[in-house]
Amino acid sequence: MKVTAEKNEKVANMIFASIYPLYWNRLEKHSRTREEFHQVIEWFTGFDEDKLQTLIAEKVTFRTFFEKAKIHPNAHMIKGVVCGYRIEEIEDEFEVYKQCRRMEKLIDELAKGRKMEKILREEKK
Repeated sequence: MKVTAEKNEKVANMIFASIYPLYWNRLEKHSRTREEFHQVIEWFTGFDEDKLQTLIAEKVTFRTFFEKAKIHPNAHMIKGVVCGYRIEEIEDEFEVYKQCRRMEKLIDELAKGRKMEKILREEKK
């Protein structure tokens, strides 16, 4: 599927705090811990627990969330399909949408029981 400017804007304007509990509920149903959840988010965005809670309290949009993030240098290694969109085919002009789908892919892998060392991608030496 192709991302449109409208789709990108819709996601960019969504409030992160409204989606966060949905991510957590999914992980909790699959017996994952909040520590694992936050470890994945911190790896991807650079946000520690305190910063994450601040952003939730401020009700930032996904646009602001990703603007403030320090996306991990290995984020380009997150590939696959999420919600019918192949991450590596999402055009760079739709950066917020791409980052959102990358984060969802990490959460999806965590929910499915993938090992943390596989989720937190590292370049092969």
